[in-house]
Amino acid sequence: MSKSNRRRRRMMTVAGLVLLAIFLVVPTTRAFEGRGGDIVVIEAGEVIDDDLYASAGEFTLDGTVRGDLVVVGGSIEINGTVEGDLIAAGQSVFINGTVEDDARIAGYGLLLGGEVADDLIALGFSLENEDGSSVGGDLLFAGYQALLAGDVARDVDLSGGAVKIVGSVGGDVEVDVGGAEPEVGMPPGFPFAPGLPPVPSVPPSLTVDEGASIGGNLTYTANAEAAIPPDAVAGDTAFTRVPPVESGAEAPAPSPAARAGLWFLGQLRRLVTLLLVGGLMMWLVPDWTRKVASIVHTRPLPSLGWGVVAIAAFGLVMLVLISATVLLAVFFGILTLGGLVGRFVVLGGLALGTTSFGFSLVWAYVTRIIIGLLLGQLILGLFKSPAAEHRWWPMLLGVLIFVLIAAIPILGGLATLVTVLLGLGALWLWGRDWLRGRKAAPVTVEAEAPETSPSTE
Repeated sequence: MSKSNRRRRRMMTVAGLVLLAIFLVVPTTRAFEGRGGDIVVIEAGEVIDDDLYASAGEFTLDGTVRGDLVVVGGSIEINGTVEGDLIAAGQSVFINGTVEDDARIAGYGLLLGGEVADDLIALGFSLENEDGSSVGGDLLFAGYQALLAGDVARDVDLSGGAVKIVGSVGGDVEVDVGGAEPEVGMPPGFPFAPGLPPVPSVPPSLTVDEGASIGGNLTYTANAEAAIPPDAVAGDTAFTRVPPVESGAEAPAPSPAARAGLWFLGQLRRLVTLLLVGGLMMWLVPDWTRKVASIVHTRPLPSLGWGVVAIAAFGLVMLVLISATVLLAVFFGILTLGGLVGRFVVLGGLALGTTSFGFSLVWAYVTRIIIGLLLGQLILGLFKSPAAEHRWWPMLLGVLIFVLIAAIPILGGLATLVTVLLGLGALWLWGRDWLRGRKAAPVTVEAEAPETSPSTE
């Protein structure tokens, strides 16, 4: 298995888990406004000459979309024709019609009973390709189980816990079921959970049916070798065993010397990282860093309280950005301005990523440098050392002490939490004072000199 395939498989698995977490939590009866309520139906005979963006509790396409179809909802059923790409995400996605280009689908129950002319990329709990269905390109799936009874023209790449191949594959097949135990069945309750679509029961690990046909090579990773029919694989079969973990077995505990070494390396890495960030701050913005630290010193309780407010405000900002991105995408999708939808989604993603990244930097590093600087100043001030006013020494001493305290179990966690709250609160208070100062700044108007009358000369 190539490194690119492993990387692709890991990325698909992570993306699938994130999508599933969203779809299984969001109620299926709640739809976005602007598409006709909870139920959206494109009737048979109706032709949409552009891209279609839809969101509904129940979405059904019986007509034709001559562009791309992007749909998010609870249950999604494609009975008609999509002449472009299909991008669908919901608790269930059923393709009984035709997709003339690529299909990218995600959800709990995924079913292909029709035709996808090019590639099919699926993420979810269960994927089923019914007998008589076809995929004209490659098929990639990451999730728990896959039942392939239809035809796939090119390669297949599957990652999950249960895979059964019944139909035909024209190219190579790569399967990774290394985390599945052959004697363990489907997780209890999943096929019959209330509100979720029914899915087939697939035996764990890899199963290749007597009537299956693989035109290329079969490469699979599993805990045990599968019974592969002799005529099922036209090429070579390669098996990689993943030894199962024995029940009740525990990994050998590291020696005390090894634990001490790992602890030391972890603290050293944390110290070096904070010193690098602190050095940049004291080099680029030393006065600002000292000012924020002085706010913590003079107003500790307000800083602590406003730190909690800052965390709540960050959560609110993220919620607003997500909501604005979705609403703008749906709004412009309704107006059939498909080109703007993609740009707003990209812009919203950039805004979310930038905001989250910036807050994580402040949370993990800036707050610790601010409190470390104050700690160093207070300690050096107790000894009346002139180094308390130095640019570097208070920060170096305070960061070192912070790292030592943070390494203590329980106490370190509490100290880190208080540090973050104090630092965020001080930053909030500084920003509020800065805004008030700008608003209160008087406007200076130069007075004009009085004119001299000719009679007084």
